[in-house]
Amino acid sequence: MQLRNYSKRTIDTYLHCLTALSRFYNKPPDQISPQEVSDFLHCSLQERKISTSTINQYISAFKVLRTEVLGEEWKEIKISRPRLDKKLPVVFSKEEVFQLLTATKNQKHRTILALAYSTGMRLEEVCNLRICDIDSQRMQIRVCCGKGKKDRYTILSERLINMLREYWRYYKPINFLFEGQINTLPISSRTVQTVFKNCIRKTGIRKEASFHTLRHSFATHLLEQGVNLRIIQSLLGHSSIKTTTIYTHLVNFSPSQVKSPFDSLAL
Repeated sequence: MQLRNYSKRTIDTYLHCLTALSRFYNKPPDQISPQEVSDFLHCSLQERKISTSTINQYISAFKVLRTEVLGEEWKEIKISRPRLDKKLPVVFSKEEVFQLLTATKNQKHRTILALAYSTGMRLEEVCNLRICDIDSQRMQIRVCCGKGKKDRYTILSERLINMLREYWRYYKPINFLFEGQINTLPISSRTVQTVFKNCIRKTGIRKEASFHTLRHSFATHLLEQGVNLRIIQSLLGHSSIKTTTIYTHLVNFSPSQVKSPFDSLAL
């Protein structure tokens, strides 16, 4: 998987899946049959209520083992992938974003949350952001090695650049914008998630939100401002426009702002 340039997170996930299969049947993973994998997943679905995305991870891990390690044909292995649940993501209102950003007096924590919301960056992307990736001349931020090992550019807010300058003058980071306890390493994703949860608790917001909700809110609010869907797709780094269109179901609009096509007919 390293030779195929899989991300460390994907490698860890797939190894975890294969280890769980091996322990369940108490034998090496190369001796586990496709039917046994299917039985394991069915059992896990019934007893542990695992999600469809987790099921897909097990299938993908097993596929890598059978095809890329053992050299077998995947089409001969009959494991059907489950249909994904079509759930809409949770989105903050602008008022809730304001509450979240003002819930902490810690400058570093507030800057992290502001950066995530104003750019639409993912958790790992925020943690691994380097100072050299910020282009204040073009008002852009370069996102290096995002999901799928892809680079992209996202916007740099005028208000955010002022926050970043104040933050830099106080913390003086050297390489990574948000340093961990060891200044040569980035802040951990677990630390950032803890910061987010503490701020949510202080605001009293009861939505089932995660740090990723800031990214969903960024996209939804841009769409509400009239930004083209293709531009939002590029800023988020989505490979397919289908992934971005989910935000069209989240936009708030007033019926009075919509003009019926009947009104344009020359009768």
